[in-house]
Amino acid sequence: MSQFRDFNLKLLVIEELMYGPEPLLPVFDLAERLAERGITDPASHVLGNGLHAEVLPEPRAHFEALEIPAELLARVEELCFDAGAEVFRHCAPAWDGEDDLFDVRSLDDLALLPNLREVTFVEDGVLAAPDAAEVFAARGIDTDY
Repeated sequence: MSQFRDFNLKLLVIEELMYGPEPLLPVFDLAERLAERGITDPASHVLGNGLHAEVLPEPRAHFEALEIPAELLARVEELCFDAGAEVFRHCAPAWDGEDDLFDVRSLDDLALLPNLREVTFVEDGVLAAPDAAEVFAARGIDTDY
């Protein structure tokens, strides 16, 4: 199994494979898991407990331990560097996108995605890796801003 060094890049891959239009991994649903413990509003729960600026332990453990087979990684052809990714809501349900909690700082893990052909960025994106444009160009990855 492939090991990611940048947890936040792994989350964007999970976004594509788990929450994309054709999910290829079983969906992790934080709200459902919290509801089993009687917590009906995840955002209020994290705000009330001072957990709004961090990835909650349960989703962190789940996503860090999640093994993504090489054959699924090979199916990732596009990534979107967007602070509005659904996976982030399952990690930090009250995150407002105003800090660097989910910033991707390294693109070294792109080697795990042999068929990645396009990356998309939005104005409120989460890409903070240095020399990103050069890295994408060297790998022949199209960029769309």
